[in-house]
Amino acid sequence: MELESGSDVHRLNVPNGSQRILMEGTIGVLKRAEFVENSVLELVGSGGVLRVDLSREDLAKPAEGGGKAK
Repeated sequence: MELESGSDVHRLNVPNGSQRILMEGTIGVLKRAEFVENSVLELVGSGGVLRVDLSREDLAKPAEGGGKAK
């Protein structure tokens, strides 16, 4: 995540020894959403950019655990 201002980051949690990272913030008003090289979802907002390692195929798969995102 690349943000224009540190004040846009609301919470960052990196548990010791964990593979999971929680990051909360805002990228502002969405300007563009697209897949980069079909393997990275890039969301560009007025306040920054969020890139997620997520392919089109991954997005089309049903979610595990009854379809509810965690």
